[in-house]
Amino acid sequence: MTREERLAELGLELPELPGPGGNYLSSKLVGNMVYLAGVVSIGITGTVGQDRSVADGYAAAKACALTQLAVLKRELGSLDAIEEIVSLNGYVNCVAGFDQSPAVINGASDLLVEVFGEAGKHVRAAVGVCGLPRNAIVEVQMMVRTKS
Repeated sequence: MTREERLAELGLELPELPGPGGNYLSSKLVGNMVYLAGVVSIGITGTVGQDRSVADGYAAAKACALTQLAVLKRELGSLDAIEEIVSLNGYVNCVAGFDQSPAVINGASDLLVEVFGEAGKHVRAAVGVCGLPRNAIVEVQMMVRTKS
């Protein structure tokens, strides 16, 4: 089963990609590593711990991971060109003192493991911040290793 077929089996679709919000690339292939710029949870706004819940943040992180997969498909032509997910950095727009950023970023991590299995396991950071572009709840940045 291809990874695109796995996404369909999970009832998920890759979103349309927005253009970059500034003078940068969405992805950059260097050798067999793809470095992905951060993507925000488009249309999912607010602050976790104030007007949004951990569950809302989890859904936003999952949406960000799907956007990153769409970027990878555009860059590589197929998600099957991915050897493994190496790293994920997640940023959560939250109130001061919020200590559940890892539970929010699990939305992205869980999706990647569902789609890629062992190859989806990665190192990561889950950081609470006081604001994100467009008042997004979550931003996710990744690094991926491609097949040789």
